[in-house]
Formats: sequence, structure tokens, C-alpha cells
Amino acid sequence: MNKTRVAVLVSGGGTNLQALIDYMKENADCPYSIEVVISSTKNAYALERAAAAGIASEIKSPFSVMGKEKAQSALREEKNVAVSNAILDSCKARKIDVIVLAGYLSVLTGKIITEYSGRIINLHPALLPKFGGVGMWGHNVHEAVLAAKEKESGCTVHLVDSGCDTGKILVQKKVPVLPGDTVDSLYARIAPEEHKAIVEGLLKLCEA
Repeated sequence: MNKTRVAVLVSGGGTNLQALIDYMKENADCPYSIEVVISSTKNAYALERAAAAGIASEIKSPFSVMGKEKAQSALREEKNVAVSNAILDSCKARKIDVIVLAGYLSVLTGKIITEYSGRIINLHPALLPKFGGVGMWGHNVHEAVLAAKEKESGCTVHLVDSGCDTGKILVQKKVPVLPGDTVDSLYARIAPEEHKAIVEGLLKLCEA
């Protein structure tokens, strides 16, 4: 069986990457193979998870793709385009079929969005379309949910398009927001659902 070749993009601890690795290792009929983990930062613990699993990794940051001097003077949009194009080149060279954003805190833009249209998924820590868009990542999302006195929250896996958190929804998992919840307690309830959702989302894309 030809497995779907996957690149996972990360920025931090990589717990959702680990969920994808665990499913791949534990299921002989897993339809995907993680070929590379690409990090936006050299210090991401996710890189250690990739190494432990024997998966190749790369760092694609503005400094690594543009050089320090150019990156320091570049505008944010220029940096995003340069990094996105470098990731696209790497994915094409590795014959990647699907790209998974698993806690990736940079913005993909430009040619990669069109060339991988319908083949990039992102995990968002809220129930889109609520609490999406610019600045809505990590604990910022949970703070906004609590401030809005929502009764439930959760996570969403969606296709990536040229907007911000606007693509077609593939999977959602819901959890209650409880009286007295803090950002940390709400995150702790959502995190296990994220691990299930990201695997389900990738499996759906493999079936498509």
C-alpha cells in the first residue's frame, strides 16, 4: 500500500506531533508516513520527538532561509513568504502529499497554499468559526473563551486556505467550560481531544 507522505510543521513541544507518531507506530495499517518534521524554531522540543522516532527534521526560520542580516531588516510578510517558499521547496523535493500544521505558529502564504490546496490541515484550539483569526493561538484563545463566558470549547481541524482559520472544517471535538476554569485547566481538558482530532483529520485527508 502506498502510504500518504506527510510533513508535520511545528513550533513548540510537539505533543500533537507525538500523537501522530504514536498512531503511525501502533497501527500497521496506518495510511500515512511522516517523512519530515519542519520547525519554525531551532529550540522546539518537537525536534527531539522527531529524532527519537527516527524522523528527519529541518528548521525553516527567517534567519535560516534568508540569512541573519536580511531577516533582521525584512518585513513580516517578506519573512513569511521566504519561509513558506523554502518549506514548499522541501516538500516538493521529498514528494510530500499532505502538510499538517501541529502547533505551527508562523503563517504559510504564497505558492504553497495554491500548490497544496486541499492538502494542508491545521489544528486550532477552539471551536471555529468562533475564536479564530489573527492573534488567536495558544493560551490567547483559551483566555478569550473564558472572557466570553462560553459554555463549551474544544478544538478544530480544518483545511488551510488563504485566510486565517477560515478553511473547511474536517473534525471538531467539544469539551465543557466548567465554573472556576482557568486557562490551564481548560487547556488540560482540550489537549487530549486535540491529540485525537489531529489523527482523525489526517486520516480523513488520506481517505480523500
